[in-house]
Amino acid sequence: MTHSLELTHHHGHHIAVTVADSGVELLRYVYRAEDPWEAPKPYIHPLRTLSGRVVTDYRPNDHRWHKGLQMTASHLSGQNLWGGNSYVHGKGYQALPERVGSMAHAGFDEVSVHDDGIRLAERLTWHPHSGEHWADETRRIEVHDIDEEGRSWALTWSSAITNRREEPLRFGSPTTHGRENAGYTGLFWRGPRAFRDGRILTPDAEGPGLMGQQADWLAYTGEHDEVDGHATLVFVHSPGNDHTGAGGAHPAHWFVRSSPFAAVAPSLAFHEELALAPGATLTRRYRVLVADGAWDRERITSRIGRLSW
Repeated sequence: MTHSLELTHHHGHHIAVTVADSGVELLRYVYRAEDPWEAPKPYIHPLRTLSGRVVTDYRPNDHRWHKGLQMTASHLSGQNLWGGNSYVHGKGYQALPERVGSMAHAGFDEVSVHDDGIRLAERLTWHPHSGEHWADETRRIEVHDIDEEGRSWALTWSSAITNRREEPLRFGSPTTHGRENAGYTGLFWRGPRAFRDGRILTPDAEGPGLMGQQADWLAYTGEHDEVDGHATLVFVHSPGNDHTGAGGAHPAHWFVRSSPFAAVAPSLAFHEELALAPGATLTRRYRVLVADGAWDRERITSRIGRLSW
């Protein structure tokens, strides 16, 4: 059974998506700029299950720049569009405000409700700390496949990033700069504190040892505080994703932690830098299935198999 959705635009700040009959707000897409130290950029928080349980964290005291679900770039041609301290090989994390950039909302081309869900189409610009125009992004966020009986719904995130520099735009991560098993960059989810030590699954493996590995999807199950029960988030890497916008498929290298906090990212550059040529466009598409309950591999596989790209 599917349910209709409502969209509320609080102009200049955020867009909220709500299930009409239950009144549950599934997400807020916040596009207002925030603290420069935290690399201002749009983000989704809170993100909720159909029962209304929050499955994201916001400005946790260990990493104030972690904000729900957001597109990031931890190392970008010497700049940090991730936020906070910058990793420098041999010195660790350093307070380098001159390296902290931003992603700026430039406008919406579509904010619409359809029979099959909600669609947001946004234009953004990417900037180093100096404010130069380094990249344009066209972003599309879709909310769809609301399944009340199955207690799940789907979000699809698409980003196309075009290099506007006269030299390559180099995507990296702490791992490409010398820190082992810290390949975070790209789309990034920070889970609630209660989700620490949650269960991690891929199609054929389980556990935090999946850090830096490849798989078509990765699922994270955590248990809520305050209320009984669990939630499962399944992150799916589109078969069409690749490094340059043309060429063969490139399965995700997953960044995933369950301790000291819950976090998942299908990294753009876990082990190796990704160089985007001047004028070239990097296109990535991901799906996040948000579900009530602790889902096993069979249930996950069955559900995502019914979601077409």
